[in-house]
Amino acid sequence: MTDAATTSTAHPLDPLSAEEFRATTAILRRDKGFGPGWRVASIELREPSKGLVRGFEPGQDIAREARVVLWDRADGAAYKGVVSITEDRVLSWEAVPGHQPNATTDEWHDCDHAMREHPAVATALASRGVTDMSLVLIDLWTYGGFLVPEQYRGRRVGWCDVWVRDAPTSNPYAHPVSGLKLIVDMNTMELLEIEDTGAPASLPNGFAPVDGEYAPEHIAGYAARTDRTLLEITQPDGVSFQLRGNELRWQRWRLRLGFNYREGLVLHRVGYEDGVDEGGRPRVRSIADRLSFAEMVVPYRDPTPNHVRRTAYDIGEWGLGFMTRSLELGCDCLGEIVYVDATLHDTAGEPREIPHAICLHEEDAAVLWKHVDERAGAQVRRMRRLVVSFHVTVANYEYLVYWRFYEDGNIECEVRATGIMVTTPYDGDTPPPYGTVVDHQTYAPIHQHFIVARLDLAIDADGDPDTAGNTVVMSETRRLPTDSGNPYGLALTQANVPLRTESEGRQDYEWSTQRSWKVTNPGRTNKVDGPVAYKLVPGAAVPPMFDPDSPVLARARVLEHAVWVTPYDAEERWPCGEFVNQSTVDEGLPAWTSADRSIEDTDVVLWYTFGIHHVPRMEEWPVMPADTVSFWLKPAGFFDRNPALDVAPTPGKACH
Repeated sequence: MTDAATTSTAHPLDPLSAEEFRATTAILRRDKGFGPGWRVASIELREPSKGLVRGFEPGQDIAREARVVLWDRADGAAYKGVVSITEDRVLSWEAVPGHQPNATTDEWHDCDHAMREHPAVATALASRGVTDMSLVLIDLWTYGGFLVPEQYRGRRVGWCDVWVRDAPTSNPYAHPVSGLKLIVDMNTMELLEIEDTGAPASLPNGFAPVDGEYAPEHIAGYAARTDRTLLEITQPDGVSFQLRGNELRWQRWRLRLGFNYREGLVLHRVGYEDGVDEGGRPRVRSIADRLSFAEMVVPYRDPTPNHVRRTAYDIGEWGLGFMTRSLELGCDCLGEIVYVDATLHDTAGEPREIPHAICLHEEDAAVLWKHVDERAGAQVRRMRRLVVSFHVTVANYEYLVYWRFYEDGNIECEVRATGIMVTTPYDGDTPPPYGTVVDHQTYAPIHQHFIVARLDLAIDADGDPDTAGNTVVMSETRRLPTDSGNPYGLALTQANVPLRTESEGRQDYEWSTQRSWKVTNPGRTNKVDGPVAYKLVPGAAVPPMFDPDSPVLARARVLEHAVWVTPYDAEERWPCGEFVNQSTVDEGLPAWTSADRSIEDTDVVLWYTFGIHHVPRMEEWPVMPADTVSFWLKPAGFFDRNPALDVAPTPGKACH
């Protein structure tokens, strides 16, 4: 780990500190009766207006406010509000009947403990030959509202998978207790029901003899490869970026780091230094006000009893921040590393530290640009990128998120999914048709990972408000017909269609025309009088493949289109609605866009859905090599020429 410049500069977008979490909880305790028997679902910074942020000067007084969601376990009543930390008072408070707040990691651990201590669970497992409860893992899942059993409607309920390890540190996900589900009241941790549809009759105690271990100490005859020579990544002069408080500077890039319970890492105020202003100072041109992930929907496409209710909302139901893991030098990141810690809270409202939550480092990324001229010789520049990353563990899965900034103005967002697939044993010789056989009498279901990126772009939006508006343009290549002017059918043209209303802003990816979307600023032009723009280059667009009347799709209508465009609204943050735990309908994007508001020459937000259509492979068992997907934001007329012309050549001694 390398020490960065860490001069703390208070800023309106700084995440809440440990002291601010404590102050918020103290106000709720004093004014709203929060205490034993209650749980805090979330406390997060209520971000100030864009105008305040853009006009902020160091040393200026900052009003700090927190959004809160909490509930009383005694009656299940949930509330949300806004607390002024600066003024020491509650600014707003309202009950949210009919909604369930997000699940918490405290509930997950409490449920695991309570169910492993429950005599009825022990009896059910003993019938399968499992008697050592210390080897049992109870994995709590939340419900879609339409699947909650009728007799438990109105309660905060969860359902549980049950898994068994071979040894205290072996892989629990190698051995599912097939056919056994627990239904639990998450407020009281009461076991409401044991569902037992039975184990496969042809397997002793229901367990298949699988090779399900991945840790070296549990693999018989394991021997690590010896054909790797040492690879070192060094920067003898240290890193070339600076971290000042939460402001990150690298070459011409400027941005701020944020972090909260739901989205995890948030990138604020992303800009690129380009030229100088009228006073001769460096001019930082705005690209985005805010970049984050707003939802992740993971439906398992298997209707059998083991999987029919298995649809996860990893962001809305659980929160990427809560599931963020500490990173380790030499393993998760390589080279000269700067780590950033994060502070969240537990369900008592007490602060919880996540050391090394965010990793900052630079990487070589091969050739940036090159040309060889027969007279002038070769000119080549190597590409370097700044990587801002964090990693989350969602039960059996791991998601590794990387935002990469390049010297030519490109931004890449990459997600790597790894971890362990959910598997299920089956009876006899014929597996269910809903997955792939990966081991002896064991299959892994087909499933999908849909990630919704919230891209609050702001192309050259600072300065004069009259020229700060953005318009999204659908851009695609079209083939002209063969005729006398195009006798060989060579002609291609680029069609650029402005999207003017929210109904037009519902867009789908089109492979045959290589469709993309440009966020333009009609009020600012480049040297050839075209509007400055950044382009969303889609990647990993996944079709939902649901019946239009599916109740699963009804909770996540965002999946119906790859892109949605909305006018910015500070309260429109969650594409499937604020409360997705036990939801039955999507209260987010479909509800907002029903007004069909104007999205022309204004502050716009793009919602981009991408992900993984996961048809399992045998090679992904017992632990998955990372499956990688990404999309890009690329300048498209934003600069007047290649902004990386001035990148210095790499010294020859570094290329030996």
